[in-house]
Amino acid sequence: MSQDSGMYMKVFFKALPFTGIFCIILAGGCDLIKMKEDVPAVDEKRKAVARVGDQYLYEDDLDGIAYEGMTAEDSTKRTRVFINNWIRKQLLIQEASTKIEFDEAEIERKILDYRYSLMGYEYQSYYINENLNTDVSDEEIQAYYDNNIDNFILKQNIIRSKFIKLPNEAPRLNKVRSLLYSSREKDAEELNSYCLSFAAAYELNDSIWMTFDEVVKNSPLAEIPNKVQFLRNNKYIESKDDQFKYYLKIEEYRISDNISPIEFVREDIRNIIINKRKVELAQQLEENIYESAKKNDGFEIYN
Repeated sequence: MSQDSGMYMKVFFKALPFTGIFCIILAGGCDLIKMKEDVPAVDEKRKAVARVGDQYLYEDDLDGIAYEGMTAEDSTKRTRVFINNWIRKQLLIQEASTKIEFDEAEIERKILDYRYSLMGYEYQSYYINENLNTDVSDEEIQAYYDNNIDNFILKQNIIRSKFIKLPNEAPRLNKVRSLLYSSREKDAEELNSYCLSFAAAYELNDSIWMTFDEVVKNSPLAEIPNKVQFLRNNKYIESKDDQFKYYLKIEEYRISDNISPIEFVREDIRNIIINKRKVELAQQLEENIYESAKKNDGFEIYN
């Protein structure tokens, strides 16, 4: 898939600047970075549970860390992890303050920038959830596929097949092949019932494209050295190991580096189209707000 297609699979909002990310790291875990000298060393009205230098973590800071329904053991473990992470972050801040001269006003500005970015993100998410149309027609999927065909090059071999993994001691093993090849609905029902009762793994829907490796994993077929040659020369194979017998009937295959069938990438295309709509809605929201404010003198630019 091309970079253009991949772009729509990513988060569609503007990325936070590195400084914003750094603020998240330092301020994460719901504890605030306190760097002012006039902050009291300890609040006598609150119960402290940890200290790093002159910074304290209080018992009420742990509210919500353990949620209702957790076992006492899990609650204790979760709380200990939080406290340890808080200590590590405070030690990092303490070390940084001895090595770098911070501009406190600049730090506050960056935190404020992050706060505004978060507020904008939350509103964009709300707006998109309220207005997003998630219905994607077959015609839209086909059109996107046709217009971007070179983006859908297979990276793996794929097959449409029936696959069954049965214990060696399963009954009526000699009948499985005839059931696999039968086109009668009655035999298909019998094979499905048989697999439900005895198979360790199976896939009987041969209309679905799957990667060859996914189908034959945990079987001797996964160790085939030349899988392309195998697919070209085999439509049906039975294999066996110490515990299981394996049946594979291939209806159709496609080799890697060829164009993917639309059925295999249908869900990917649907997600691409929906994410394009998200991008468009986010841009539309920003433009509508700007034009409305411009029309109503909601902002001014001074020379």
